[in-house]
Amino acid sequence: MTAHWTETVDLNGKPFYIRHWGDENAPRLLMLHGFPEHSGAWAELAPLLAERFHCIAPDQRGYGQSWRPSEVEHYKTSQLVSDMVALIGDAPVIVLGHDWGASVAYALTIGRPDLVSKLIIMNGVHPAPFQRELAKGGPQTDASQYIHFLRREGSEDILAADDFAKLMGLFSAHMNMSWLHGDTLVGYKAAWRDAAGLRGMINWYRASPLRLGGPGERLENALTFDPARLQIRCPHLLIWGKDDTALLPESTEGLEDFAPNLTRVSIDGADHWLHHQKPDEIADAILRWL
Repeated sequence: MTAHWTETVDLNGKPFYIRHWGDENAPRLLMLHGFPEHSGAWAELAPLLAERFHCIAPDQRGYGQSWRPSEVEHYKTSQLVSDMVALIGDAPVIVLGHDWGASVAYALTIGRPDLVSKLIIMNGVHPAPFQRELAKGGPQTDASQYIHFLRREGSEDILAADDFAKLMGLFSAHMNMSWLHGDTLVGYKAAWRDAAGLRGMINWYRASPLRLGGPGERLENALTFDPARLQIRCPHLLIWGKDDTALLPESTEGLEDFAPNLTRVSIDGADHWLHHQKPDEIADAILRWL
């Protein structure tokens, strides 16, 4: 049986809840969840990787049982990355990120390449291609319109009402949520807690500098990036659930310009929540690549 344990640790003076799978002396694999998940999102995938790796999954800032400040200024990318730098320590790790966890994984790899030996992204986006697509006024712009709602003050109250009914609808829009039931659903609702619990999670959207117009609106003042400063120099694996309706494949076009050592793997019959839907196939892809 795979060893599994949890702990609460101090990172930069604040409490963070961490889940572990595997042998703590094995090579470390840091697993970063996205919105609106928590460290328990890795419960299907981590045991499949734990025979070779020590899988480490934190509740990131604002999520679950970790530190959840209510002020937006605490959710700048540099601060989210600083949490993971403190968790990693001095020796480099393999980093796996999904959704918003991918944003932290990319920023960590760019800013502290000495701490990331290999980078794995699952249905997540590098900021430059993503901002390009958000600014086009095309399909990704339209698919991302929910961001406007989330950034509104008080959106957490709407999402938490009626036992998280609106959040469940946002979570599952046009995607297969058959995996979210029973103990898994109970665990998610416990991690969300209430509107105050959701506020920290949603503050990631409010603090993001990425710009987005209305449906079909092209932006002329979108953020621009210097490719030379946003390079991923370590080996990089991108795993993509092909049925994702939130992040579209256009948002990864040109990624090779930023990650010259990139390998792409597509997963049929999976969408944004691929790690819940196809954990065995994803674990096989990761282990083969590593």
